[in-house]
Amino acid sequence: MRIVVTGATGNIGSALVRRLRAEGTHHLVGLARRLPDGPDSRGVDWRSVDLSTEACRETLVEAFDGADAVVHLAWGFQPSHDLTYLAELGIGGTRRVLRAVAGTGVPHLVHMSSVGAYSPKKDDRPVDESWPTGGVPSSRYSRHKAAAERLLDRHEASGTGTLVTRLRPGIVGQRAAGSALLRYGVPAFVPAGALGLLPVLPMDRRLTIPMVHTDDVAEAIAAVLHQRAGGPFNLAADTPVTAAVIADALGARLVHVPSAVVRAAMSAAWHARLQQVDTGWLDMGFALPMLDTARARTELGWAPGKDGPEVFAEVVEGMKEAASGRTPVLRPRTVLGALGAAIRRGPAAVRRRP
Repeated sequence: MRIVVTGATGNIGSALVRRLRAEGTHHLVGLARRLPDGPDSRGVDWRSVDLSTEACRETLVEAFDGADAVVHLAWGFQPSHDLTYLAELGIGGTRRVLRAVAGTGVPHLVHMSSVGAYSPKKDDRPVDESWPTGGVPSSRYSRHKAAAERLLDRHEASGTGTLVTRLRPGIVGQRAAGSALLRYGVPAFVPAGALGLLPVLPMDRRLTIPMVHTDDVAEAIAAVLHQRAGGPFNLAADTPVTAAVIADALGARLVHVPSAVVRAAMSAAWHARLQQVDTGWLDMGFALPMLDTARARTELGWAPGKDGPEVFAEVVEGMKEAASGRTPVLRPRTVLGALGAAIRRGPAAVRRRP
């Protein structure tokens, strides 16, 4: 198959490229803003593209022409203070991909949605794919994922004939994303090893989030491509990640602090540019439902290889060791390098990516 992957150098994209390349039977086209070199660049037809601008149209059309499937993974998390850019990349980028898919007659589109697209839960029972995708209003990420789902709705209703698959995983993690997560969520002056020195974790003990390993998501995408399976699929490990699991992975003692108090402190630090994670992520963590993955298991034959706490522990170890991959997105992170970038271009939460 000729398969085009947007966001092919990211957390999920790098794992998917590795998974599909191992089959040795596909013509892979990787789209990313910053392209890899070295071993990870081999066996893939790489194209540089910025989905946040209309200038990407020609590259998308050229790349999609003759494709058997397009896997749309590209998304943005920073700069968290630049909502316009994040919307242009996430929502606008999805709109541009859909236009190119329609214009070139791509027969199968696999879109990486998220548990973040779902509306707030009513209780702790897992929900299936019929749960509303209205998003969490106070979370920018969630609103954008829900908006992308509406674009998919309109695309399907237009009668283009494209088979659309929507994957809605929980929080996706792997060890190699450690450096990237440090850049996204930890101030530049904090060394990776400091994560192991946290004596207490002030957090609301009610926090529970679904999680899944990056390789397990890549396996689900491969199954969808091979089976040409359409529609939505939830993806999550059997056991969710709780506040107690987080504290245990960090080697810290959990101290219950109501979410409203944590939110106020988090908001103040974000507005003061002391840390780059906005409060919408906290709100989403408490609002989103657990996921019923019966459809993926039954129709795709999919099962997670790692449990939620196991995935989170791997992620934390990766962050402590500043683990990295071989793509620009997953590049190594050092304190000196992070401070240098902050001095030259400002904090991660406000600077536009080069």
